Formats: sequence, structure tokens, C-alpha cells
Amino acid sequence: MKYNTRNIGIIAHVDAGKTTLSERLLYYTGLIHKIGNVDDGNTTMDKDIQEKNRGITISSAAVSTQWRKDEHVYNINIIDTPGHIDFAVEVERSLRVLDSVVAVFCASSGVQPQTENVWFQAEKHGISKICFINKMDRIGADFFAVLKEIETKLQAVPLAIQIPIGAEAQFEGVIDLIRQKALYWTDENGEVIIEKEIPSDLKADADEYRTKLMETLAGYDEIFFELFMNSENTINEEMITGAIQRVCRSGAAVPVLCGSAFKNKGVQPLLDAVVTYFPAPDQLPIVQGKNSETEETVELVRNETESFSGLVFKVIIDKHMGRLVMLRIYSGSIKSGDTVLNVRTGESFRISRILKMQSDKTLSVEAGKAGDIVALTGVKDAKTGDSLSAIEKPVLLEAITIPAPVIRVSIEPKTNSDEKSFGLVLARIQEEDPSLVVERDRQTGETLLSGLGELHLEVTLEKIRLNHGIEVNQGKPKVSYREILTETRTYREKLSKQNGGSGQFADITFEIGPRDDHEAGLEFINLIKGGVIPGEFIPSVEKGFREAMENGPLKGYPLESMKIRLMDGSFHAQDSAAYDFEMAARDGFRAAALSCGPKLLEPVMQVEIQSIEEYTGAVTADINRRRGIISSIDEKSGRKAFTAEVPLASTFGYISDLRTLTSGRASISMKLSHYALVPDFIANTLIT
Repeated sequence: MKYNTRNIGIIAHVDAGKTTLSERLLYYTGLIHKIGNVDDGNTTMDKDIQEKNRGITISSAAVSTQWRKDEHVYNINIIDTPGHIDFAVEVERSLRVLDSVVAVFCASSGVQPQTENVWFQAEKHGISKICFINKMDRIGADFFAVLKEIETKLQAVPLAIQIPIGAEAQFEGVIDLIRQKALYWTDENGEVIIEKEIPSDLKADADEYRTKLMETLAGYDEIFFELFMNSENTINEEMITGAIQRVCRSGAAVPVLCGSAFKNKGVQPLLDAVVTYFPAPDQLPIVQGKNSETEETVELVRNETESFSGLVFKVIIDKHMGRLVMLRIYSGSIKSGDTVLNVRTGESFRISRILKMQSDKTLSVEAGKAGDIVALTGVKDAKTGDSLSAIEKPVLLEAITIPAPVIRVSIEPKTNSDEKSFGLVLARIQEEDPSLVVERDRQTGETLLSGLGELHLEVTLEKIRLNHGIEVNQGKPKVSYREILTETRTYREKLSKQNGGSGQFADITFEIGPRDDHEAGLEFINLIKGGVIPGEFIPSVEKGFREAMENGPLKGYPLESMKIRLMDGSFHAQDSAAYDFEMAARDGFRAAALSCGPKLLEPVMQVEIQSIEEYTGAVTADINRRRGIISSIDEKSGRKAFTAEVPLASTFGYISDLRTLTSGRASISMKLSHYALVPDFIANTLIT
């Protein structure tokens, strides 16, 4: 059976026209009958009130639609992802379950910071990519400059399969280099495509880029190289298409198309490219998982007859439908009424309904098969990253990585009457967005909400207000600091208690200090010889130290990293238990860590600012004022692009400050770069 499914994501920097493009894809595939626009706030993908108000995508919307090409009907599952770094988890969890992505670039802004981040996230997952250079009608649009940036900034091999006819206000259509035809969109809705011969003034460019296309293919595809080098062969469209398919799927090169989604030009050829060059689920490598009981590697073939396995990549709490669990099925199939296993919890449950998502509408389906993206109802405890599988063959798939939050605010409902529902709402938003952490401050009793950035928290609090009707008081944003040890000490901790009957006894001698390899986490080295501490107690010692790291010696912030060498100890045949050694490790840490020169670490953000020339001095002075270090200032399409490292503590309110400073003529994006030592003059004010 041939799989005619394509699971694609749409990735881009804020404002590259990603949601507009998604809207056009849905219109031309017949899923919607009226074109929506971001500026009018009536798009299908952005249904959230805030998404309409802010004009940005916050949560990745999933839509299933169909496209007909050469008598074949293809099912396309599209996931539109946010372009803002504060919603990186949304992107990460979408990429984890997608097979390929369309990267959208603005023809005048080119490769922007967030595009780079998401591009390299996609690289990590090894998924195929196609580039679409959008906004060819904008002032400053330059297709060939963006092509060059894809090569230099993204270290990719761009494969132009089209070149534009004109640019800016003169953008009329595209030249298809494979079929050697000029394509024009003549009606307002872009449904009629007129094919003509290539205009004579563009013939030389078209020939040059077609030759370039074939030479690049020959350089990255052996089969095409043989055909290309053999002078007897006439290279036809089929040969070129086959070669593009192979290099796109292997990731060796990236097909590039162009157009203007807003002006309805260039979208249908992109849909053709998606179904032609992107892989179907069954053309991808075998799924690797683990047997949850034996830890052995399990391989699953991506077809319907294989044992069922799937990954939960998102939980949505819907007003009308209740709890929806978004699932990517990797192998086998499921139908309503089947009982499946949640491998993490070890509990099995019955699937009540299987739905296909069509943005805000849902369509009940009888079954889901390998390669499908579906929503399940009636699943109680599933969380993002959970593996679901057939009961007889539990398979644990690679989970989704969720970055640690760097910023937090204290929050409380404005009225006491909202107190009860407030807790439920917080639990619900945490379920939907696993990068949010809600905890109680043990010293003050306040509720703390932590997230990935100011905008992330702002959007979350707004969501509580708009979607759940709860007004919230919030404190000032606080930085999530970390701690680090800078010196090494040797220490002995002895726990000995008699409380009638059996007592408690544990004795450990250990060396505690910083790691030499500068990696995060605990490096635990067991040097116990001759069974002075029985082997079964060693994991408890490690567990005790690992847990103790959650509260550092200075201010109780988590310890970034630590090295422990367990050197000696003793036990008591009757009185010693595993928990005693865990306790000894915790107590030993508390007693020894303060003498190891503990210091505070702060999150440092990589900040990218684009501004116009006249504000260069003001922007530079402002970065210096914030303890920032500028690493580069580049010239780009007549704008200045600054890259700097700025401590998170100095970035609060940065977006609005910058707007004021540059009369709204600058844009800024931030992402966590690393943790660095807090300078003493600041640390002293934080520790006292």
C-alpha cells in the first residue's frame, strides 16, 4: 500500500508571513472557502484571542487537509508553529513528531535569529526541509541575497528550483527551472495559473540557474552524477525530480521556492513540492524505541501491520470537547474502543474517540494508522512526551526535551472567591504547556509561576484572565539563579541514631567540589573498595546528593553542577538501611557545601537587535548599561544587526524600552545562551 500522507511543519521568524502562508495552503487545498488575513484577525490557524490581538502564533495549530497532484490525492497534516523564542517548547514538540518542514523567509529580512534557532532544532531531528522565500512583493525583496544567506548562515546547500520574475512592486510570477516555464497568477485569489514561455530578458538567468541546479544535484547525488556526466543522456524532468527527491530526503540539499502568500502568488507550486519531494511516513528510517521492562532497543517498522506505538506531543483542554491528547502514530493502527498502554504510568485505557483536527473543527474518524496525527478523547493521565503502545509490546519512544525556565513571578488571584478555581486553572495550563512550572515558595508561601521569558509569562497570565475569567495580581519578574561550587573539600558524615529497636546508621567520607568538564548535573564517582559500604546502598548515596543539589548552600537555588567522589565509609549489619545513606548524603552536602566557595550563576541571554543606522549609538550605550557585551554589529538590508550577550536580570522591560529608545524602529529577540558567574558587587546585594 502506498502512503500518501505528508506530516509537515511551517517554521519561521516572527513576521515572515508563516500564518498567512498556512492560510493560503488551506484555501487552495479546499479546506477553507474564504481567505483570512492576520491583519484582519480572521485566520483559521490563530484562533486564540491573544493570537488575534498580538498577530503572533502562540500554540502550534494542527490541521489535516488534502492536495491533488497528477491524479493522486495526498493527505497533508500541517502544524503551524510559533516564531517567537519564548514559545520554543511549542516548536520543539512539533518538530519531534513531524517528518519535514517548510521554512519561510521574508525576502527583505532574510535569515533572522529565530529562523536559525528553529532550523538547527530541525537539523537535530534530521527532518527534510524546503525553503519558501515569501514577501517577494515587499520593498527591499532580494531572492538571491536570501539564497546566499541560507548558505552562509544556515550552512545549508540551497537548491533554487524557481527564480522570481521581478521583485518588490514589479513581482509578477516565477520561473519553474525544472519545466522551463514562466508561471503567472492573474486573478485576485491566485487560483488561475497561466503558463508561458520564459521572457527573453530572463532567458539567460533561467539557463544559468538551471545549470547551477543540475551541477548541485550532480555534486550531491551519485545517480544523477552518472546521468549528468554521460553525454549521451538527455536530462529530462523526471531525472531532475528524482534527484531533488533524494537530496531533499537525505538532507544533503534544500529545495528553494519563492512567492508572495499575501498576494496569492506561488503557493500551489509549493504544495506540489511538498507532496513530490517530502517523504511519506513509510519512507523514513525504522522507529527506534526501548522495551520499558528490559531497556533493550526495539525497532518498529512504520506500517499498519506492526505493533502499535505513538507519542503524545501535546495536551489541549478544550471548552467543548474536554481533554484532547494529540498523538503521532509511528507504527501499527488504533481504532475507537481499543485498549492501549501508557508506558510511563504503566496503566492501560480504552480509547473513546479518535479525531482529525481541522484547526478549530474536529472530524471523528474510525481509526488511526502509522503516519497519522490524531487527537484522542478519554485519556486521563497522558502528558506531553508520553509513549502509548500496544499492551503486549510496551515501547518507550524518545521523549521531548523541555528547557528549564529562567524567569518567574509571584502570582495570586485578585479576589478570594477565585482562590479555588485558580489552582485548577494553573494545573490545566501546566498540562497544556510543560515549560511552565508552578510552585510554592517555602519561605513566603507565595505561588510562583516560572517560564522561558517575559513574553511567555505575560501571555500565560493574559490567558488566565481572558480564557478563564480570573484577574491576577503579579509581583515583579525574578531571575531563576543557579549556584555553583568553586572549591573542593573532603568531608565525613556519620549518622547514628538509636530509637529503641533497630537504629539508623550510615557513615560516608566523600570529596565534594566543582566538575572538571564544566558539564551540568551531578558527576558521581564511586571509589568504595572491599564492600565497606554494600553495593546496594551506593545508589541511595547518589540519590541523596542529587536531591540535595536542588537547594544550594547560598540562597537555596538549584546547583548547576557538582562532582562527588565517594571514598570511604562504614555500615552496621542490623541498623543500616538504604534510606540512612540517602539521609547521610543530604546532611553531608548541607554541612560541606558552604565551605566549597559557593557562588551564584545567572542566566545570560543572547540578544539580537535590528535597528536603523541613526540609533546605533543609543542601542550600543543601552546594551552597555545593561552589563551586556556586544559580539557583533552587521549591516543587513540597510539596517544594523547587533548580537550581544546580556544578563537576564537586565532585560526586564527591554522590549518596551527599546521601542521608546528607537521610536519603534527596532526589533529584538532573545534566547538563553548560558549561565555565568554573577559579579561580586551584584552577588553581595542578592545574598545579604
